[in-house]
Amino acid sequence: MSVLKPEVVVITGASAGIGRATVRAFAKRGAHIGLVARSRDGLEGARQEVEAAGGKALVLPTDVSDPDQVEAAAAAVEKEFGPIDIWINDAMASILSPFLEIKPEEFRRVTEVTYLGYVYGTMAALRRMKSRDRGTIVQVGSALAYRSIPLQAAYCGAKSAIRGFTDSIRCELYHDRSKVHITMVQMPAVNTPQFDWIKNNMPHKSQPVPPIFQPEVAAEAIVWAATHKRRELYVGSSTVEAILGTKVAPGLLDRYLGKTGYKSQQTEQLEDSNRPSNLWEPLPGDRGTHGRFDDKAQDYSAQLWTTENQDWLILALGAGIACVALGAYVGSQSQMRANKEDEDKSISKSDIQASVVRQLNQNMNLRSKPDRLHLITGLARFAWNALTAEPQNNRKATGS
Repeated sequence: MSVLKPEVVVITGASAGIGRATVRAFAKRGAHIGLVARSRDGLEGARQEVEAAGGKALVLPTDVSDPDQVEAAAAAVEKEFGPIDIWINDAMASILSPFLEIKPEEFRRVTEVTYLGYVYGTMAALRRMKSRDRGTIVQVGSALAYRSIPLQAAYCGAKSAIRGFTDSIRCELYHDRSKVHITMVQMPAVNTPQFDWIKNNMPHKSQPVPPIFQPEVAAEAIVWAATHKRRELYVGSSTVEAILGTKVAPGLLDRYLGKTGYKSQQTEQLEDSNRPSNLWEPLPGDRGTHGRFDDKAQDYSAQLWTTENQDWLILALGAGIACVALGAYVGSQSQMRANKEDEDKSISKSDIQASVVRQLNQNMNLRSKPDRLHLITGLARFAWNALTAEPQNNRKATGS
C-alpha cells in the first residue's frame, strides 16, 4: 500500500496574521512547510506549532522585496523537503495615511514588499513548477484589489497590481498548456496584528473596516483554493458586495467612501505618535495570529461555505426540482386514472344492450343448436369484457 507524500508548501508572511493561520491549517494536513518572513521570533513560534501538529517546518528569515533572498528560500525548501507543491504569497506592508503625507521611499517600500514580493515569489515558484508541469500558486488578495479606499493608496495600488499581474501570468500558462495553476483569494477585513504594526499617520489607532473576520476563515479559504481549481475566490459577503458594487456604481462608491472611509478605518483611541512600525524592520516578539478585535470578529462565513459546497448545493437543488417534477407527474397520473375510472362507470347498460343487439343482427343466420350455443357463450363473454375492460377497450368493443 503506497503512502501519500506530504505536501510541500511555502508560505510568505508566515510569522503572523493570515499567513500564520494558514501555516496552522496546512500543519494539520501533515504538510512540510517553508516558513518565509522577516521576523525570526514569529517564524520560530510558527515552527513549534507546525511540529506540534505533526508536520515539518523550515524557518527561512527572508525579506521578500529582495529577489535573491526569495530564490534562496525556494532552493532551501526543495533541498530540505523536495519539490514545492504549493506556494502561497501573503507577505505585506502598509501605511495608513493621506497620499500627500506619504514619503516617496515609504510608498516604494510598501510597493516592493506587497507587490514585488508577490512577483518574486511567483518567479521562484514558477521556475520550479513549470518544468515539472504541476503545482499551485495562491495569491492572497483583498477586496481592495477591486475597490480602493482612502488612506491606503500604496496598499490598494499594490493589491490591484497583483491582480493584473496574476491575470497576465495565467494567460501565459494557458498559452503554454501548462498544468500549473495560479489563483487569487480576495479577502475581507481580517482581525490580524497588522493594525498594531503598520505605519500610521492618522491621529487615531487603525482598525479593519467592518465586518471583520478571524484569520482562520481566511486560512480555510486559502487551503481550499490551493486544492481546488478555481480562478479566483471571494471570501465574505462584504467582499462580494464591494466587488460587485464597484462594477455597478463605482462613482457612487467613490463619494460614499470619501465621506465614510476615514472614520471607518480608525477607532476612538488616540494613536501613539512614537509607536514603532514594521515598515523597514520586523518588530521584536511573536505577534501570533489574532489582532485586538476578537470581540468584533466573525469566525464563520456563510458565503465561503456556500462557495466551498456549491457542487453539493447544485446537486441538492437539482434533486429538489426533480422531486417537484415527479410529484407533479404522479399527481397528473392519479388524476388521469381517476378520470378513466369515471369513464368506466359511465358505460351504461344501454351501451351493452346496444352492442348485444348489433351482435345478434350480425348472427341472425345461425340456426343450428351448436351455433346458437356458441353465440350465447360469446355474448356472455362480450358482456363481461365490456364491464371489466379499460375504457378504450370498451369503446373499441362497442364501436363507440
